[in-house]
Amino acid sequence: MDAKTPIAEQISAFEGSRGAKQARMLAILAESAGATLNAEQKEEYDTVRSELNEIDEHLVRLGEAKRLNEAAAKPINGASNGAIQPAAAKLPARSIEVRGHNLPKGTAFTRYAIALAQGKGNLNIAENVARQWDDTPEVLTVMKAAVAAGTTTDATWAKPLVEYQAMASEFIELLRPMTIIGRIPGLRRVPFNIKVPRQTAGASAGWVGEGAPKPLSKQAFDTITFDAYKAAVIVVITEELARFSNPSAEALIRQDLTAAIAEFLDRQFLDPAITATAGVRPASITNGVTPATPSGTTDDALRVDIATLMATFVAANKTLAGGVWVMTPSDALKISQMTNALGQPTFPTVTGPEGGTLMGIPVVTSTNITPGATGSRIFLINAADILLADGGIMLDISREASLQMNDAPDSPETATTVLVSLWQHNLVGIRAERFINWKARRTGSVAWIENAAYVIS
Repeated sequence: MDAKTPIAEQISAFEGSRGAKQARMLAILAESAGATLNAEQKEEYDTVRSELNEIDEHLVRLGEAKRLNEAAAKPINGASNGAIQPAAAKLPARSIEVRGHNLPKGTAFTRYAIALAQGKGNLNIAENVARQWDDTPEVLTVMKAAVAAGTTTDATWAKPLVEYQAMASEFIELLRPMTIIGRIPGLRRVPFNIKVPRQTAGASAGWVGEGAPKPLSKQAFDTITFDAYKAAVIVVITEELARFSNPSAEALIRQDLTAAIAEFLDRQFLDPAITATAGVRPASITNGVTPATPSGTTDDALRVDIATLMATFVAANKTLAGGVWVMTPSDALKISQMTNALGQPTFPTVTGPEGGTLMGIPVVTSTNITPGATGSRIFLINAADILLADGGIMLDISREASLQMNDAPDSPETATTVLVSLWQHNLVGIRAERFINWKARRTGSVAWIENAAYVIS
């Protein structure tokens, strides 16, 4: 690009290039068909993303230069004859520094929800609300995109689309570190609505004498299907809270949505009592699996019980390389404090409530594990054998709906069902949904200790 090209034309050209690179990033992700990127796709994606970041930084510089030129073109010293004064040469040098905001994760997504709530369904009002947040300009961009029409060939349409996805990802990023599912390394990611053939029995061979007939053998197969299930939560707030919101109100909404979905999914993922319901929910990965009974409460008993769980994996010809322990922070704390006769830690690599490793296997802790009848539960999971489809978060807002204010609403509604009009009571309903499904791709992928009651020794 020629150095004398007007700044406005440079900005337009770089914005066009930016849109093309964003479109390519989306195309690479689409080509992966819901799986992780291969080495070639990763290299191209990271290269395009790096180029996109450089363009964004340069657009900031060009925007600043444009504003400086406009300031220099204004009449100064009371001039009123329209002549441009030679003030540009006298402007002091200014350094341009690009900084990202340090707001909590999920702030932009939450502000988007608040703006919609204050707009009461009017996107123009919601857009005006979004203007007050200078440190999250992507919220205003999304509002404008919701009003304006666009096409897939228009580069200015791709930018708001990607920013909306970034906001949704920001919310998911906040959710996942709190959940068991998001913290287990090595889960096998798959798309929704697929069928995966699975071998349940293999062929067998044997010795054959001279002239004797060879035996026939057979294999057995079945199919795993992956439907799209969803977990949902609705939070109702007053219009006053939405209208006069501040950072505290934002944090409250964000934490409510996050905590509710995180706790629910954690319990559903591991609770052995959760069975599959067609079209509604998947079974937990522990459903139908017989647990191990603890041999005692001491550190010696724990060592025996750990060996028992690990032996079930070895007996089933499964590797422990992708294994992970899942337990409560309380159990992890107890294990970290166990000592031998010399006062040395019995399990020194367990670092307390935050986890660590146990027998060389990572430990993931969560307070959302459903306890047993007389004690806690400690799980050993072969992460590579757990198929996971995760479609992300969807957010919707209404002030006209009528809701049954109950955490177990009637289904279907009856004549005695009491519905509350959000519009009549000046309330706003915020609904979050996460599409997700999981399933063990073969039996014996999970083992656990039921009613563990180990004590510090």
